[in-house]
Amino acid sequence: MPLVPFHIWLPEAHCEAPTSGSVILAGILLKLGGFGFLRYSLGLFPDSSAFFAPFVFIISILGITYASLTTIQQIDLKKIIAYSSVGHMGVVTIGIFSSVSQSILGSIILMISHGIVSGALFLCIGILYERHHTRIIKYYSGLLTTMPLFSTFFMLFTMANIGLPGTSSFIGEFLIIAGCLLTNTWAALFSAVGMVLGGGYSLWLLNRILFGNIKKFSICAYQDLTRIEFYYLLPYGFLTIVLGLYPELIISYIYIV
Repeated sequence: MPLVPFHIWLPEAHCEAPTSGSVILAGILLKLGGFGFLRYSLGLFPDSSAFFAPFVFIISILGITYASLTTIQQIDLKKIIAYSSVGHMGVVTIGIFSSVSQSILGSIILMISHGIVSGALFLCIGILYERHHTRIIKYYSGLLTTMPLFSTFFMLFTMANIGLPGTSSFIGEFLIIAGCLLTNTWAALFSAVGMVLGGGYSLWLLNRILFGNIKKFSICAYQDLTRIEFYYLLPYGFLTIVLGLYPELIISYIYIV
């Protein structure tokens, strides 16, 4: 679990990994820490978890704030998505250690949603890198004009990363805040502020890539999604919308005492 200050490995691992490695890291490996908290910390050591909950809240809030402020300063597209994962995992940890059924359920849903949305964003970054061989954000602008299909998917996944109502992440974040309000109002408040900051850097990234003038001096050839790229992004988009509109597909399989 990439909690501050033990998060430095995550952006570096994403930058060095290929696209498939980043998708696996974001979609599966990051969730092992949350699974461990749920199955072992809360299940085997409930008293210790309750004792250390304020400490976990503090480092999670610091992680959410730090990740949001750091993301805005990044110029590597992969590092931007990686630092956003640090913030989301901080929200997940707050939900788990709130020890309320709503917040724990929200953490599980948010982990599933983050695996879908973050993996899809890394796939989008990989598509850009395969075409133009750079991940530096200043070389991209105005892709909405030349890559409309890519822009549609990227906008959908960015909105889901923010937690827009109707997407899968909204349900998890809402349940986490609702449950956390019952145990720690300040943690819920700072979590909500962190989500607002997350919306800031996500919209900044979206604006820098999709809108503005096309920078022909740096990238002279544009090509929209190929058929195979469209087909492997389509399931991610489908799950993002369906799980946002029908979260009971997940909730009905989760039983929390």
